[in-house]
Amino acid sequence: MGFGQIFRIERMRVDHPTLTQALRSRWDTEASAFAFPWGHMIPSLEDVSRITGLRVYGWAVSGYTYPCYHDLAERLLDLPVERRSFLVPRVALQESLGLYEVGKNAGESEDEYLARLARVSQRELASEPGPQADLDLRHFLVLFLGRLLFATRGDAVHCRFLPLLEDLGEVGGYAWGAAFLAHQLDSLSTSERQTSTNGFYPFLQVWAYLHLPALGRGDLIRPGFVPIARRWDSRRDTRHLVDQLERLQEAINSYPYQDVIWQPYLGEGDEGQPWL
Repeated sequence: MGFGQIFRIERMRVDHPTLTQALRSRWDTEASAFAFPWGHMIPSLEDVSRITGLRVYGWAVSGYTYPCYHDLAERLLDLPVERRSFLVPRVALQESLGLYEVGKNAGESEDEYLARLARVSQRELASEPGPQADLDLRHFLVLFLGRLLFATRGDAVHCRFLPLLEDLGEVGGYAWGAAFLAHQLDSLSTSERQTSTNGFYPFLQVWAYLHLPALGRGDLIRPGFVPIARRWDSRRDTRHLVDQLERLQEAINSYPYQDVIWQPYLGEGDEGQPWL
C-alpha cells in the first residue's frame, strides 16, 4: 500500500503547538522557507522519507477535484454523500470501522486504550479477501488520508483521494510523500492568524528535533528505529503555553549557527527505504 513504514510509528506525544507556532513565526511565505537568523531552511523530500517512511517517488498524487462525489462514494464506500457535496461524514467512517463509540474506560492508560481500540477495529474488519475487505480498506484509507496524513480543518472528510483508491492494487505506487510535503508547505503558507499546521504533526516536530537539537524539545528514546519518527518523543513542559512560546521564539532567534545540523542523516542506511 505504500504506508507500511508510517503505520509502524507508535503513539507519539504531541509537542504542544508552541513548537509549531514558533516555527510558523519564522516562515517566509514569499520564499516558501523558514527564515532563521542564520539563513533559510526548508523541509525536503529526504526529510519526508527518512522521518515518515512515505514514498517520495512514483505516480503523482494528482487529478481533478469534483464538485460532487455522490455516485463514486456510493459505489466505492457504500456510504451516504449528499448530492453536490465532496465530504463524507467522519462519524459514518468511524462507525464502519468500529471506532466511534469505543470510549476510554476509567483508570485505563493511553496504551491500554489504544490496544483495545485496535482489537475492536480488527474485529470489525473483514479478514478474508473479497468485496467486504476492499470496502473496509477504502473506509480506513479515506479516514487515514483525510484526517491524518492530509488533514484539514473541519469535522468531515474530503473525498478528493477516492478516485485514487478505486484500484487498490495501485495505491502503493503513488508518491504519497511528495504530496505530503506539498500539503505541509501549503499549510505553512496559509493565514498567519492560524497557529497550527495541518497534516501529520510528528513530521515538523521531528524535523526540528533533528536540525535544531539545542532547543531541547525531543528525547531520542529508540535509537536506530525506522522511520526516524519512531525514535523520538517530546519532552514534557509544564510551563504556561504563552511562556513556552516566548521562550522558544527567543531560543530560535539566538540559536547558535554552529549547533544547526544541516545533514542529520549522515551514516543512516536505507533499510526499508530502497528509493533513498
